[in-house]
Amino acid sequence: MTISLKVILHLRVKKMDFTVIDVETANPNLGSICQVGVAVFRDGELRESWSSLVNPNDYFHHVNVSVHGIDEGMVISAPTWAEVYHEILPFVTGQIVASHMPFDRTATLRACNSVGLAHFDCTWLDTARVARRVWSDFSHSGYGLKNLATHFGITFEHHDALEDARAAGEILLRAIVHTGSSAAEWCSLVKLPLAPQSKLAETLVINREGILGGNVVVFTGGLSIPRREASQMAAAGGCEVGSNVTKQTTLLVVGDQDISRLAGKDKSSKHVKAEELIAKGQNIRILGESDFQALLQSV
Repeated sequence: MTISLKVILHLRVKKMDFTVIDVETANPNLGSICQVGVAVFRDGELRESWSSLVNPNDYFHHVNVSVHGIDEGMVISAPTWAEVYHEILPFVTGQIVASHMPFDRTATLRACNSVGLAHFDCTWLDTARVARRVWSDFSHSGYGLKNLATHFGITFEHHDALEDARAAGEILLRAIVHTGSSAAEWCSLVKLPLAPQSKLAETLVINREGILGGNVVVFTGGLSIPRREASQMAAAGGCEVGSNVTKQTTLLVVGDQDISRLAGKDKSSKHVKAEELIAKGQNIRILGESDFQALLQSV
């Protein structure tokens, strides 16, 4: 049986069918979604896009506002997550849904849980994990969305949910073209081991292939588990664990009981230091302990 050229071309472009989702949050709680963007790629092209501001019915932290520029006044008339959820479903149900790093996937899960809705019925794909396996230069560092986009000449407005979704999709397209593996195949290939580092790893405890590999985490506030146990969980997830916030820190995990008091109340010295570095342009994400644990369990 001879397969026509038209069928062969159709099979090739179907390798590039996927949807990308990105969100912005009002405060360190991942479920506090204040903007969502969806980019639909079909046959290797951006075919459809959709975005909306979201009223999280929650407070806006000034650090988050400084990153994405969305404040409480902008979302006062916006739909809630329960309302936009039904608009998002047609884009994601039964699809390969990509996001860059696990934060957006976990944020949508937390938002759905908060209003009693089922999480999306889809197959998730982390574009950062793809990039780390396709290009050895980014296997252990430098695989943030902005850095990858700059490397590949992708122009976008960072921290706009739709723009971030589009940029992540463009990176995934390049990975598919570079390797010849489809988006569906990459859902399995992201589980393959990373290329070894050119130098010896500093420690044997850290799982460099973990879902948060390459991050440096610092804990602050009262945690629900002992710090040693939290550190072991972080290391198993790929994180180096720091005792203080420095220029190498990428994640500050705050105890849930403390993060609930962040709207204008006391903060730890580590938290203050992290905010100061964020104001200077350092890429640090502040999140609660339960969100952090949910991220580690999202594989």
